[in-house]
Amino acid sequence: MSINKYQLAGVLEAPIISEKSTNAAEKNRQFIFKVQKQASKKQVKNAVEIMFAVEVDSVQVLNVKGKQKKVGRSVGQRSDWKKAYVKLKPGHDIEFSAA
Repeated sequence: MSINKYQLAGVLEAPIISEKSTNAAEKNRQFIFKVQKQASKKQVKNAVEIMFAVEVDSVQVLNVKGKQKKVGRSVGQRSDWKKAYVKLKPGHDIEFSAA
């Protein structure tokens, strides 16, 4: 592995906890994370496996475009970010309350 564990720890920025992500976790063992914009699928997989001691089945990533927002007369732009859907192998689970 060309990337060390310290660099992999920075790949995952935060878990996304919402109604949609909770349903995906219950039905498909799929967890959603906000990740670095330059992170690859392989890096996300290795980071999740090391940090949570689970086995990852598949990873899907998508780029989320930032929205335009108005504050008074000025118009601003929120940052673009990357989201990763991580599906775990049967028998593995992530508990965010315990992690």
